[in-house]
Amino acid sequence: MIGTQSTDRLWEEIVYIAYHLHWSLDSILELDHPTRARVIKEIADINTRLVDQDRQSAEEVA
Repeated sequence: MIGTQSTDRLWEEIVYIAYHLHWSLDSILELDHPTRARVIKEIADINTRLVDQDRQSAEEVA
């Protein structure tokens, strides 16, 4: 049986991927955990780069 914390974490991962990539629940659930974790890492890396670029652009304007 999956614990509540594990279930909550799985839902966080599902929502994070669905929000950013607009994938269906079934598509996300088909991913094994290592693949799902890699997708999450790649999304986070892209977001970090975008935030850094925005920050840099704002500093150049100021």
